[in-house]
Amino acid sequence: MDLLSEMGSGLRVFAPTHAAQLARKVFGVDFPSPVGLAAGFDKNAVALGGWEWMGFGFAEIGTVTAKPQPGNPLPRLFRIPELEAVINRFGFNNDGAAVVAERLLALRASGEWPKIPVGVNLGKSKVTPLEEANEDYVESFQRLRGFGDYFVLNVSSPNTPGLRQLQDRSALESLLKAVQSENKTCLPLLLKIAPDLEWSAIEEILALVEAHQLSGLIATNTTIDHASVPDAKRQQGGLSGKPLKKRALEVLRFLTARTKLPVIGVGGIATPDDALERLDAGAALIQIYTGLIYEGPGLIRSIHRALLNRKKGV
Repeated sequence: MDLLSEMGSGLRVFAPTHAAQLARKVFGVDFPSPVGLAAGFDKNAVALGGWEWMGFGFAEIGTVTAKPQPGNPLPRLFRIPELEAVINRFGFNNDGAAVVAERLLALRASGEWPKIPVGVNLGKSKVTPLEEANEDYVESFQRLRGFGDYFVLNVSSPNTPGLRQLQDRSALESLLKAVQSENKTCLPLLLKIAPDLEWSAIEEILALVEAHQLSGLIATNTTIDHASVPDAKRQQGGLSGKPLKKRALEVLRFLTARTKLPVIGVGGIATPDDALERLDAGAALIQIYTGLIYEGPGLIRSIHRALLNRKKGV
């Protein structure tokens, strides 16, 4: 990551120029391409200067928490190549909101701030009790609100004990109200949800998101359903990659059929056809993570080519 950051400014002259046909405006933000980097890859914003030259149309940093934390014990990342999947139990390892804010301030002062939109993904510190979660998210938002083009409340990671309880109606309503009360300039605020929820729970969440005037949703986080993983490869943590594709697509379709709010599709996007399928299902934007691990940066360019060919009728 440090090498990518150091290379970023020097390689900017080689950054691919996004075709104008790829651009779109979503929740008031101009995106040169709908293909973005998902949260979790650049937790500490140490490589923010490099994602643009790789071809991404936007990049989401984090998950960042109010307090610095080392994350869960090693090992905590497990590849399953035969499934093109990954299980992780990182546990929001990051430097904390104050340090990340200082890093972003320095990057801006250097004149190397990326030309692509930057999202900031926020989570709860592990040591913070659930009943104090609101204050924890608000602290992170206050420190980082000057640096993001949009913000995401991550209440759906399976790797912080109790975090997914914040998706319950009363807890989520309280959290959304608390953060929105600090959102004085109406920055785009999104919610990232789990793929393992019942449809009734997703409908309930959607109603709260609309009631508190959030700008959109991200569908989905990693899954705790490991039924597709061979017994010998099963580990505690969130599963991403191709096994998540079907469910993430189902959740996306469920949401886009019920709301006009923008939804960012993520989970199991490993080919240009996967990307087109998400966009056809109503995704305003898409993000990749595990697909980047297995397919490399060429996946971004392949998706762009597929999008342009479709517009040309090829």
